[in-house]
Amino acid sequence: MSERPEEQAAPPNGTITVAAIGDLHVVETDEHRYRELFAEMSEVADVVALCGDLTNFGKTKEAEILAADLLACTVPVVAVLGNHDHECGQPEEVARILTAAGATILDEQATMIEGVGFAGVKGFIGGFDRGELGAFGEPAIKTFVDESINEARKLENQLRSLRTDRTVAVLHYSPIAETVAGEPEPIFPFLGSSRLANAVDRFDNVKAVVHGHAHRGSYRGATPRGVPVYNCAQFVVQSHFNRPYALLEI
Repeated sequence: MSERPEEQAAPPNGTITVAAIGDLHVVETDEHRYRELFAEMSEVADVVALCGDLTNFGKTKEAEILAADLLACTVPVVAVLGNHDHECGQPEEVARILTAAGATILDEQATMIEGVGFAGVKGFIGGFDRGELGAFGEPAIKTFVDESINEARKLENQLRSLRTDRTVAVLHYSPIAETVAGEPEPIFPFLGSSRLANAVDRFDNVKAVVHGHAHRGSYRGATPRGVPVYNCAQFVVQSHFNRPYALLEI
Protein backbone atom coordinates (compact mmCIF):
# COMPACT_ATOMS: atom_id res chain seq x y z
CA MET A 1 0.00 0.00 0.00
CA SER A 2 1.36 3.43 -0.86
CA GLU A 3 0.37 7.01 -1.42
CA ARG A 4 -0.01 7.75 -5.09
CA PRO A 5 2.25 10.58 -6.36
CA GLU A 6 0.69 12.85 -8.94
CA GLU A 7 3.20 11.84 -11.60
CA GLN A 8 3.11 8.08 -10.98
CA ALA A 9 2.17 5.83 -13.88
CA ALA A 10 -0.86 3.55 -13.79
CA PRO A 11 -0.68 1.05 -10.91
CA PRO A 12 0.34 -2.55 -11.62
CA ASN A 13 -2.29 -5.19 -12.15
CA GLY A 14 -4.19 -6.03 -9.01
CA THR A 15 -3.88 -2.68 -7.23
CA ILE A 16 -6.65 -0.14 -6.96
CA THR A 17 -6.59 3.55 -6.11
CA VAL A 18 -8.81 4.83 -3.29
CA ALA A 19 -9.73 8.50 -3.01
CA ALA A 20 -10.58 9.20 0.64
CA ILE A 21 -12.12 12.33 2.13
CA GLY A 22 -13.84 13.14 5.40
CA ASP A 23 -15.68 16.00 7.07
CA LEU A 24 -17.63 17.42 4.15
CA HIS A 25 -20.10 19.02 6.61
CA VAL A 26 -22.73 19.69 3.94
CA VAL A 27 -25.26 22.35 4.97
CA GLU A 28 -28.59 23.33 3.42
CA THR A 29 -26.99 26.09 1.31
CA ASP A 30 -24.29 23.81 -0.17
CA GLU A 31 -26.16 22.81 -3.32
CA HIS A 32 -23.72 21.41 -5.93
CA ARG A 33 -20.71 22.28 -3.75
CA TYR A 34 -19.09 18.85 -4.17
CA ARG A 35 -20.40 17.75 -7.58
CA GLU A 36 -17.27 18.68 -9.55
CA LEU A 37 -15.03 17.28 -6.83
CA PHE A 38 -16.75 13.88 -6.93
CA ALA A 39 -16.42 13.82 -10.70
CA GLU A 40 -12.72 14.61 -10.38
CA MET A 41 -12.20 11.91 -7.76
CA SER A 42 -13.89 9.40 -10.05
CA GLU A 43 -11.39 10.21 -12.79
CA VAL A 44 -8.31 9.54 -10.64
CA ALA A 45 -9.52 6.69 -8.41
CA ASP A 46 -11.26 3.32 -8.57
CA VAL A 47 -13.15 3.78 -5.29
CA VAL A 48 -14.26 6.83 -3.30
CA ALA A 49 -14.24 6.47 0.51
CA LEU A 50 -16.15 8.99 2.66
CA CYS A 51 -14.92 9.18 6.25
CA GLY A 52 -17.90 10.60 8.12
CA ASP A 53 -19.35 13.99 9.07
CA LEU A 54 -20.85 14.04 5.61
CA THR A 55 -23.58 16.44 6.76
CA ASN A 56 -23.34 19.20 9.33
CA PHE A 57 -26.38 18.33 11.45
CA GLY A 58 -27.74 15.10 9.97
CA LYS A 59 -30.71 16.94 8.45
CA THR A 60 -32.73 15.35 5.66
CA LYS A 61 -32.12 18.32 3.33
CA GLU A 62 -28.36 18.17 3.91
CA ALA A 63 -28.29 14.47 3.06
CA GLU A 64 -30.37 15.07 -0.07
CA ILE A 65 -27.99 17.79 -1.28
CA LEU A 66 -25.00 15.50 -0.77
CA ALA A 67 -26.82 12.61 -2.44
CA ALA A 68 -27.45 14.74 -5.53
CA ASP A 69 -23.74 15.52 -5.79
CA LEU A 70 -22.81 11.87 -5.25
CA LEU A 71 -24.55 11.06 -8.52
CA ALA A 72 -21.48 12.60 -10.20
CA CYS A 73 -19.40 9.64 -8.98
CA THR A 74 -18.78 7.08 -11.70
CA VAL A 75 -16.91 4.67 -9.40
CA PRO A 76 -18.10 2.78 -6.30
CA VAL A 77 -18.56 4.84 -3.13
CA VAL A 78 -18.15 3.47 0.40
CA ALA A 79 -18.91 5.58 3.45
CA VAL A 80 -19.33 5.74 7.20
CA LEU A 81 -21.31 8.30 9.13
CA GLY A 82 -19.81 10.67 11.69
CA ASN A 83 -20.99 12.28 14.90
CA HIS A 84 -22.44 15.27 13.01
CA ASP A 85 -24.56 12.90 10.94
CA HIS A 86 -26.20 11.74 14.20
CA GLU A 87 -27.02 15.22 15.53
CA CYS A 88 -30.68 15.24 14.43
CA GLY A 89 -31.26 11.73 15.73
CA GLN A 90 -31.94 10.20 12.33
CA PRO A 91 -28.71 8.55 11.13
CA GLU A 92 -30.74 5.77 9.53
CA GLU A 93 -32.47 8.33 7.30
CA VAL A 94 -29.16 9.91 6.32
CA ALA A 95 -27.82 6.45 5.47
CA ARG A 96 -30.98 5.62 3.48
CA ILE A 97 -30.71 8.76 1.37
CA LEU A 98 -27.03 8.23 0.61
CA THR A 99 -27.61 4.56 -0.16
CA ALA A 100 -30.28 5.53 -2.67
CA ALA A 101 -27.65 7.69 -4.38
CA GLY A 102 -25.40 4.65 -4.79
CA ALA A 103 -23.18 4.79 -1.70
CA THR A 104 -22.48 1.67 0.35
CA ILE A 105 -22.76 2.60 4.04
CA LEU A 106 -20.37 0.46 6.04
CA ASP A 107 -21.56 -0.25 9.57
CA GLU A 108 -22.81 -3.78 10.04
CA GLN A 109 -21.58 -5.38 6.81
CA ALA A 110 -18.34 -5.17 4.82
CA THR A 111 -18.10 -5.12 1.04
CA MET A 112 -15.69 -6.19 -1.71
CA ILE A 113 -14.67 -4.04 -4.67
CA GLU A 114 -12.29 -5.32 -7.34
CA GLY A 115 -10.83 -7.88 -4.95
CA VAL A 116 -10.26 -5.40 -2.11
CA GLY A 117 -12.32 -5.55 1.08
CA PHE A 118 -13.80 -2.48 2.75
CA ALA A 119 -14.94 -2.57 6.37
CA GLY A 120 -16.02 0.43 8.35
CA VAL A 121 -17.76 1.94 11.36
CA LYS A 122 -18.21 5.40 12.80
CA GLY A 123 -16.13 4.49 15.83
CA PHE A 124 -16.39 6.32 19.12
CA ILE A 125 -14.42 8.23 21.72
CA GLY A 126 -12.63 6.82 24.74
CA GLY A 127 -8.95 7.71 24.55
CA PHE A 128 -5.73 6.09 23.49
CA ASP A 129 -3.28 3.57 24.91
CA ARG A 130 -2.79 3.90 28.68
CA GLY A 131 -5.18 6.88 28.70
CA GLU A 132 -8.09 4.81 27.43
CA LEU A 133 -11.15 4.95 29.67
CA GLY A 134 -12.07 1.63 31.30
CA ALA A 135 -15.49 0.26 32.22
CA PHE A 136 -15.24 0.85 35.97
CA GLY A 137 -17.42 2.75 38.40
CA GLU A 138 -20.71 4.40 37.67
CA PRO A 139 -23.22 2.83 35.26
CA ALA A 140 -22.96 5.91 33.02
CA ILE A 141 -19.22 5.29 32.57
CA LYS A 142 -19.85 1.64 31.74
CA THR A 143 -22.50 2.59 29.17
CA PHE A 144 -20.07 5.06 27.61
CA VAL A 145 -17.31 2.45 27.35
CA ASP A 146 -19.75 -0.16 26.06
CA GLU A 147 -20.45 2.07 23.06
CA SER A 148 -16.73 2.27 22.29
CA ILE A 149 -16.36 -1.49 22.65
CA ASN A 150 -19.40 -2.12 20.45
CA GLU A 151 -18.03 -0.01 17.61
CA ALA A 152 -14.72 -1.86 17.75
CA ARG A 153 -16.54 -5.19 17.84
CA LYS A 154 -18.57 -4.29 14.74
CA LEU A 155 -15.36 -3.40 12.92
CA GLU A 156 -13.71 -6.65 13.97
CA ASN A 157 -16.70 -8.69 12.83
CA GLN A 158 -16.62 -7.06 9.41
CA LEU A 159 -12.90 -7.59 9.04
CA ARG A 160 -13.30 -11.24 9.99
CA SER A 161 -15.95 -11.70 7.30
CA LEU A 162 -13.65 -10.62 4.46
CA ARG A 163 -11.80 -13.30 2.52
CA THR A 164 -9.20 -11.22 0.74
CA ASP A 165 -5.53 -10.42 1.18
CA ARG A 166 -6.18 -6.64 0.96
CA THR A 167 -8.61 -4.73 3.15
CA VAL A 168 -9.17 -1.06 3.95
CA ALA A 169 -10.79 0.06 7.21
CA VAL A 170 -12.91 3.21 6.88
CA LEU A 171 -13.61 5.10 10.12
CA HIS A 172 -14.68 8.50 11.35
CA TYR A 173 -13.01 8.56 14.76
CA SER A 174 -9.28 7.94 14.90
CA PRO A 175 -7.82 4.60 16.06
CA ILE A 176 -4.52 6.18 17.16
CA ALA A 177 -3.28 9.32 18.89
CA GLU A 178 -0.65 10.01 16.23
CA THR A 179 -3.10 11.32 13.62
CA VAL A 180 -4.93 13.61 16.04
CA ALA A 181 -1.67 15.33 17.02
CA GLY A 182 -2.11 19.02 16.31
CA GLU A 183 -5.44 19.18 18.10
CA PRO A 184 -5.42 20.47 21.71
CA GLU A 185 -4.09 17.58 23.80
CA PRO A 186 -6.89 17.78 26.41
CA ILE A 187 -9.45 16.76 23.77
CA PHE A 188 -7.51 13.73 22.48
CA PRO A 189 -9.81 11.30 24.38
CA PHE A 190 -12.78 12.73 22.47
CA LEU A 191 -11.23 12.15 19.04
CA GLY A 192 -11.00 8.38 18.98
CA SER A 193 -10.18 5.14 20.71
CA SER A 194 -7.35 2.60 20.70
CA ARG A 195 -9.99 -0.13 20.69
CA LEU A 196 -10.37 0.51 16.96
CA ALA A 197 -6.64 -0.02 16.41
CA ASN A 198 -6.79 -3.22 18.46
CA ALA A 199 -9.50 -4.53 16.13
CA VAL A 200 -7.47 -3.64 13.03
CA ASP A 201 -4.30 -5.22 14.35
CA ARG A 202 -5.95 -8.62 14.71
CA PHE A 203 -5.94 -9.02 10.92
CA ASP A 204 -2.87 -9.27 8.71
CA ASN A 205 -4.78 -8.31 5.57
CA VAL A 206 -5.61 -4.73 6.60
CA LYS A 207 -3.41 -2.55 4.41
CA ALA A 208 -4.66 0.90 5.38
CA VAL A 209 -7.00 2.76 7.72
CA VAL A 210 -8.63 6.06 6.76
CA HIS A 211 -10.53 8.34 9.13
CA GLY A 212 -11.60 11.94 9.62
CA HIS A 213 -12.91 13.97 12.58
CA ALA A 214 -9.62 15.61 13.69
CA HIS A 215 -9.65 18.76 11.55
CA ARG A 216 -6.33 19.99 12.90
CA GLY A 217 -4.69 16.60 13.25
CA SER A 218 -1.78 14.99 11.42
CA TYR A 219 -2.01 13.21 8.09
CA ARG A 220 -0.22 9.93 8.71
CA GLY A 221 0.50 7.50 11.53
CA ALA A 222 0.42 3.77 12.17
CA THR A 223 -1.22 1.25 14.47
CA PRO A 224 0.98 -0.61 16.98
CA ARG A 225 1.35 -3.43 14.43
CA GLY A 226 2.39 -0.94 11.77
CA VAL A 227 -0.76 -0.61 9.63
CA PRO A 228 -0.72 2.86 7.97
CA VAL A 229 -3.40 5.23 9.25
CA TYR A 230 -4.40 8.34 7.29
CA ASN A 231 -6.37 11.28 8.66
CA CYS A 232 -8.43 12.19 5.60
CA ALA A 233 -10.35 15.10 7.08
CA GLN A 234 -10.38 17.40 4.07
CA PHE A 235 -8.74 20.25 6.01
CA VAL A 236 -5.75 18.06 6.88
CA VAL A 237 -5.35 16.59 3.39
CA GLN A 238 -5.66 20.02 1.73
CA SER A 239 -2.63 21.30 3.61
CA HIS A 240 -0.52 18.39 2.33
CA PHE A 241 -1.57 17.97 -1.29
CA ASN A 242 -3.41 21.16 -2.29
CA ARG A 243 -6.52 19.03 -2.79
CA PRO A 244 -9.08 17.89 -0.20
CA TYR A 245 -8.80 14.13 -0.75
CA ALA A 246 -6.07 11.54 -0.28
CA LEU A 247 -5.10 9.10 -3.02
CA LEU A 248 -3.95 5.69 -1.80
CA GLU A 249 -2.90 2.63 -3.76
CA ILE A 250 -4.07 -0.62 -2.23
